[in-house]
Amino acid sequence: MTSTIVRQNVPTFDHFVNGEWSPAGAGTHFDDYEPYTGELYAMVADCDRDDARRAIAAAQNAFPAWSELAPMKKVDLFLKAADIVDARRAEFALTLAKETGCTLFFANFQQDLVIQTLRQAANWVYQPKGDILQSDVPGTYSTAVRKPLGVVASFTPWNGANILSWRAVLAPIAAGNTVVVKPSELAPISAGLMVAQVAIEAGFPPGVINIVTHAPGKAAPIADEFFENPDVRCINFIGSVQTARMLAERAGRVLKRSVMELGGYNPMIILEDVDMDYAVRVAAFSAFFHQGQICMNARKILVHRSIYDEFLAKLTAKTKELPQGDPEAPDTIVGPLITRDAVKLVHARVQDALEKGATLVTGGTYEGQVYAPTILTDVSDDAVASCEETFGPVTIVQPVDSAEEALDIANSSMYGLTSSILSGDTYRGFELAGKIKTGAVHVNIPTVDDEIQAPIGGVRDSGWGRTGPYCVDDFTDLIWINVQSGQRDLPIK
Repeated sequence: MTSTIVRQNVPTFDHFVNGEWSPAGAGTHFDDYEPYTGELYAMVADCDRDDARRAIAAAQNAFPAWSELAPMKKVDLFLKAADIVDARRAEFALTLAKETGCTLFFANFQQDLVIQTLRQAANWVYQPKGDILQSDVPGTYSTAVRKPLGVVASFTPWNGANILSWRAVLAPIAAGNTVVVKPSELAPISAGLMVAQVAIEAGFPPGVINIVTHAPGKAAPIADEFFENPDVRCINFIGSVQTARMLAERAGRVLKRSVMELGGYNPMIILEDVDMDYAVRVAAFSAFFHQGQICMNARKILVHRSIYDEFLAKLTAKTKELPQGDPEAPDTIVGPLITRDAVKLVHARVQDALEKGATLVTGGTYEGQVYAPTILTDVSDDAVASCEETFGPVTIVQPVDSAEEALDIANSSMYGLTSSILSGDTYRGFELAGKIKTGAVHVNIPTVDDEIQAPIGGVRDSGWGRTGPYCVDDFTDLIWINVQSGQRDLPIK
């Protein structure tokens, strides 16, 4: 709901432009609800295209000074921001739990990653480097140097809201750009405004970081401004493949650079020589962490037939033990899905699989927005859950007769974000890892894994570009600077 009326006892948030909190131009706010309780959590500025235009102008005006700011001064800002997040850890974690329904474990995990990212990003400011090139022309001094692009427009998601919003900001600004962030309307505070709170406290210059929020169903005008405003030099998107296709097409029409971090199907292969109890724990974590709402969750678990029955029985027992419910309870593993519509979609995927012959091993029910962790077997290839990302706590367990068969199935997906191989023979796992077509392959590690210095990103339909220090090149232009000492011999005399 959008309204110009501010309700008593409900926190109200403006958007963040040019270093200041600013109401939406129309003076309206929208309601932000808690997924678990359904209660109104906050009211947030409902911005429009004019607000987005002002944010881009602020970023463009800030760009020259920020791009020329001494690296050490940027380092100081990043380190100060890390200390602020550390000091406000409990506050931010509770906001994440309330606004996105993530468990306190995942909320605190995100805070750890944010702090690590800020501290590592302090080194990224030195990352844009150049080369001295050899020239065949006497007296020529030839170099290749990297220069920031200008304004980067970032779309940030709700599912890993805090860490992913910081990632959408830090690499671009470390490379000397300025940013305008459009956070998901389902988590505008966690996916954007918390970054602004830290930025203003740390003392980032006005206009370097800008956050433009909007109500559900009102993203299009802001996106239009991002694509059509010539001051925006790059689109940075984290989200679904379906949305990315539309955005990439628009970026192509205006020849605007884009970086896409997208979803995945994330197969897990479990070989016959595995430690069974460990494999069960890894599989349960991979499938059901953050109630299956992470782009890295394992959607299909391929198990060697010789251990299939034992593995399925133990995974089923483990799944039934997982504590469900209130994300603020310290022991909860599976909290609520983000919206009622998300519950309906997940349940429809399960029902579609069952109607096409699948067996429901456990789960398949929900209470409120908490969907029970679900295991399916005997899923036909034409079931939607068998080939598309189902963003919820649903996984398919399937027997295979060999590692080669598992590889064939794993590589049959259009996605290619992450995968996992579990084996008692580490070298065998490493050998197989080179044959899977995903951007990350984990051996004896869950499909859900993250380290700041790693090049996380997908192949095929899971996007392009990488996170961490590897993505600095995505947000810079490589410029050839060629200097001649004296005069060249030219055919025109």
